[in-house]
Amino acid sequence: MGAGVASRYLDGCTMRDAPEEFVPLAPLTTLGVGGPARFFVDAGDEARLIEALGWAKQRGIATRILGGGSNVVVGDGGVDALVVRLSTRGRTFTEASGAVHVEAAAGESWDDLVRDAVGQNLQGLECLSGIPGCVGATPIQNVGAYGQEVSETIAGVRALDRHTLEVVELAAADCGFGYRDSRLKSVEPERFVVLSVRFALSRGAPPALRYAELSRHFAERDQPEPSLDEVRTAVIALRRLKSMVLDETDENRRSCGSFFTNPVVPAAHADEVARSLATPMPRYPQPDGRVKLAAGWLIEQAGFAKGLRRGNVGLSTRHALAIVCHDGARADDVLALAREITAGVRARFAVDLVPEPAIWSA
Repeated sequence: MGAGVASRYLDGCTMRDAPEEFVPLAPLTTLGVGGPARFFVDAGDEARLIEALGWAKQRGIATRILGGGSNVVVGDGGVDALVVRLSTRGRTFTEASGAVHVEAAAGESWDDLVRDAVGQNLQGLECLSGIPGCVGATPIQNVGAYGQEVSETIAGVRALDRHTLEVVELAAADCGFGYRDSRLKSVEPERFVVLSVRFALSRGAPPALRYAELSRHFAERDQPEPSLDEVRTAVIALRRLKSMVLDETDENRRSCGSFFTNPVVPAAHADEVARSLATPMPRYPQPDGRVKLAAGWLIEQAGFAKGLRRGNVGLSTRHALAIVCHDGARADDVLALAREITAGVRARFAVDLVPEPAIWSA
């Protein structure tokens, strides 16, 4: 990515402003590691996004979309591409057919949206409180926590088709949602850029209390019917105990949150893993007959304890599922520890862990 090639790419640029060059990405991510973007545009509106992608398409330059930077590992060599940060804003609340449709721009803060929905007594997002990042990432990842997933309430997604540079409407059924997955993530990962997401929420409905830890929290406090706001407050408190909220005073703050998704395996495989252990294993039966296992628990059982250090990276002192960066950390250190953990869990349990964040390399 030598600076000498800049004029070849930038000659004839018809954008209002040419992209910036060699922009550091580490400060724009929660891990705080990685090299620069070869080209960079901050798109505060959809026209700027389309213009930037058209500019890259004309020149055969790869593109990457950046939101809140909470679910990406940028390689130390940077990214030989145009990185477009979506900073679009806007939220609308509309009464519709017994529900309230909430449409939010992709660059909106996710937790701000959840806070506002709960503040208007709208049920459907309360258990997803405290998750860092932007709205645009939620349908891609099918974000979920504490018994809720965004796919339960997504009514539609406005997206830009990178092939045609046209805006398209995707119904929820078009998104191919699965566990921490979607068509936008694994089937056509380079095709669509999320512009906005429409959620169908229920006014005044009771909160979702499906997750054992959350239900236990209220049972211990003799609160059988908590409000939406009480659930939001509890979820944030529980996440804070695991260093899963952004807090500048937390020693574990530089992470992507959960680095691996919880593996889903055949029931017979789960039985085999359970028999190899001396202690009971958390297991969560799925509708298709398979069993979801707790990745953090497997990591600890494979010998990787909370607070483990490998130089300038390690595991969170509060949650074995989070890889944490300390001063002097590099992306290579993060990925090396991730590979070590993956190999250790595979050797111990014949279970493959899948990274949750996107890995960007040169």
